[in-house]
Amino acid sequence: MSVLTDLEKQSLTEIPHPSLPEGSSLYGGTKVFPDYQAENGETYFTLVHGIAHESSVSFVAILQATRALRKGFESAIYFYGPGSLNCLATRGFPTTGTSAFPGEHNINNSLATFIAEGGKVYCCRFGLSLHGAREEDLIEGVIPTHPIDVQDALIHYARKGAIINSTYMF
Repeated sequence: MSVLTDLEKQSLTEIPHPSLPEGSSLYGGTKVFPDYQAENGETYFTLVHGIAHESSVSFVAILQATRALRKGFESAIYFYGPGSLNCLATRGFPTTGTSAFPGEHNINNSLATFIAEGGKVYCCRFGLSLHGAREEDLIEGVIPTHPIDVQDALIHYARKGAIINSTYMF
């Protein structure tokens, strides 16, 4: 065990921590808005421009799109730019499919679930090419798209009246 200085000991004892026992509630649980379900024909479209594992943006976007799908929305996710890297089945170390750290395959598993439950996943080929990723390395069921499809997909879903969730990480 390391030896603590007097100031380090003082700092540790000024405020007891943790101050609450595990399981203590820090936040209220009141849901303010209704739990909306899709009405007939409603669509939910997500754009993701975030790099896998560099933040929670991409993963949370997938979870939100899955939740919308389960609420009855036709749901699709479009990965473009660096977001395309989220769609790679080749994640893993030392071999593909092996998690080097807990949660390494959260995105892969969540996308596989989303597709299996009826969601559509699009991935920009140009986004893949920017990072040297190959189309044949995509997760099964991911639909590769032309670079200029990003704008037309947005127009397509906007014309359908989709709720559009656009995430962007730079």
